[in-house]
Amino acid sequence: MVRLALRTGLRWKLSAAIALVGALVAVALSLVVHNAARVSMLDNSRDVQIERLNFTQKIFESTNRLQFGAKIDDPALPKALRKEVKEGDRATYLEDTGQTAPEVWAASPLSNGRVLSLHDRFPDRFAVLDDLDQALLIGSTAVVVGGCALGVLVGGRLSQRLRKAAAAAGKLADGDTSVRVRDEVGGGRVRDETDDLAWAVDAMSDALQQRIEAERRVTADIAHELRTPVTGLLTAAELLPPGRPSELVRDRAQAMRTLVEDVLEVARLDGHAERAELQDVALGEFVTRRVRALDSGVTVEVIRDAEVSTDPRRLERILGNLIANASRHGKPPIEVSVEGRVIRVRDHGTGFPEALLREGPSRFRTGSSDRAGVGHGLGLTIAVGQARVLGARLTFRNADELTDGSTGAVSVLWLPENAPTSTGSFPVIQLPDR
Repeated sequence: MVRLALRTGLRWKLSAAIALVGALVAVALSLVVHNAARVSMLDNSRDVQIERLNFTQKIFESTNRLQFGAKIDDPALPKALRKEVKEGDRATYLEDTGQTAPEVWAASPLSNGRVLSLHDRFPDRFAVLDDLDQALLIGSTAVVVGGCALGVLVGGRLSQRLRKAAAAAGKLADGDTSVRVRDEVGGGRVRDETDDLAWAVDAMSDALQQRIEAERRVTADIAHELRTPVTGLLTAAELLPPGRPSELVRDRAQAMRTLVEDVLEVARLDGHAERAELQDVALGEFVTRRVRALDSGVTVEVIRDAEVSTDPRRLERILGNLIANASRHGKPPIEVSVEGRVIRVRDHGTGFPEALLREGPSRFRTGSSDRAGVGHGLGLTIAVGQARVLGARLTFRNADELTDGSTGAVSVLWLPENAPTSTGSFPVIQLPDR
């Protein structure tokens, strides 16, 4: 089941919330004011009719004349009012159809048993109620519009600060440790939760950076300290008499030396201190010559050549590591193709393990059990680091993801159109995966 999530800005959510609350409050207050005003007008109309009735009854008893349209035994007199007057009480009655102003009745018993009554609608009084309703409607609309404007203003400010914080956090995630979220957010006079978030992210970034730097220094120091004894061990191994045991010792000593050099290179790359020494090279010719020098059994195909500005030494290091990884963990034939600024290295083995495709290369992890399992897992890590220095992007996938049913691991190096920056950043132009 696919669930679609609609994304809206914080300012619109806050504006909608304020507008909704404002509308509810405005409607509730309008209803209360309207009902209170209507009740007050009805009570006032009853009082006016009672005063008219008293005045009319006095005039009628003294002069036998009727005032204000009063009638004796009016056949239109409501039954409920007639019944109450028959019991000897003076009373009022309302006939409210909801269409026009309510008709207000007042009736009183006379001494001869007859009923004196009068009625009127007081349309002028209830016209005031219509004006009040119109004023309440205008006021409620103004409250809702003002609430929306306030929500957009406050939410826009908060949303802008959060977007800046998210952008700064994204730069931190990309490796730019010089960014500070609190500087991007720019706190005001009153500190709020956004400032707390910025300070917390900056503190976490500082602590993480210190830990990474400490681990890098420890790794580099250990590797550097190991270089001298390992070099001595390798020299001593060369002095051993010929024989199978001597070959094993020299082989292991050479492997240890390679490991120490790789660890030092990883430490340098992790420190982001490496800089590319750029040269203009014809990529197709360069890759062909370097691959043939590395492994003559690798097939090279130049689909489309391109002139690039890159560091030849680092590019050769990347190619060497990719081909070595394909030879060690994959199966022949190994194919290298050049298409513009894109270099692909493919073997025909079982492909990359899922963990590598999901998380990327990890040092000292050589893959799953279905691959050879030899080596120390630094080859692809170094290749990714060198690609970053070149401003390139190195991606990994399996050939069985293609529609032709083929198998194998595919490494794709995307060289940037522009020369890498001084910080060894990733390419500005994002190329599609192919």
